[in-house]
Amino acid sequence: MKNALFLPRSYRSYCDNKRFVSFTVKNKESDLFILAKRDLTSQAQWILSELRNVIESYIQMDLEFLTSLRPIPVLENAPEIIKEMAESSAKMNVGPMASVAGAISENVARYLCHFSDEVIVENGGDDFIINKKPVTIALYAGDSPFSMKIGIELMPNPDGISVCTSSGTVGHSLSFGNADAVTIIAKSGSLADAAATAICNMIKSKEDIQNALEFTQKIPEILGIVIIFGEEIGAMGEIIRFKHLAIQ
Repeated sequence: MKNALFLPRSYRSYCDNKRFVSFTVKNKESDLFILAKRDLTSQAQWILSELRNVIESYIQMDLEFLTSLRPIPVLENAPEIIKEMAESSAKMNVGPMASVAGAISENVARYLCHFSDEVIVENGGDDFIINKKPVTIALYAGDSPFSMKIGIELMPNPDGISVCTSSGTVGHSLSFGNADAVTIIAKSGSLADAAATAICNMIKSKEDIQNALEFTQKIPEILGIVIIFGEEIGAMGEIIRFKHLAIQ
């Protein structure tokens, strides 16, 4: 589609680079794929390093922040990104590190938007998008027949929006569920990431899809959700606009 960008979860080479300059920055476990109007590698590397230093320094003071699978309180003078993660994890009843990738994606994107009016940061399937034209996010769901066959078209979001995915069958992240993909759309990166983790944990079989959708309705911060489990798919939210993809 004209003016659409295809941003798959694990296949970064499929992206349409006519609209953006693409580059990658890495720091320890963080591996970010970034699209902007110009090469911002040095700026992205700097902010990623700063964010990781903040998180790692806090963990040195509170190891439980790293290891807990449940929400925990944080220090009153904790850095803002730590408070964001703690608040989001508390809303979704997961550990604070369940929101780290989404939080980093958002903070990196918001810094880079000072240098580019459109920015997309992808961090292991957790994206933050600041766009002035439509973009389409391709959904990767492992061996599901829906994988890379459908995408979510997003209208312009100059204030930013997060699209985060959790999977019980793909990737190395800890998950207690069996869904091939749970994708959450929200304004907050940390909330979208925590919600994707929590809801993916709920889904042990295809029969759990409806209950997960009903649970999502109780969380006003969630703008949309897509659940893929094998040959089954469930979705909710006015923001969800599916697009058929012709990716081979």
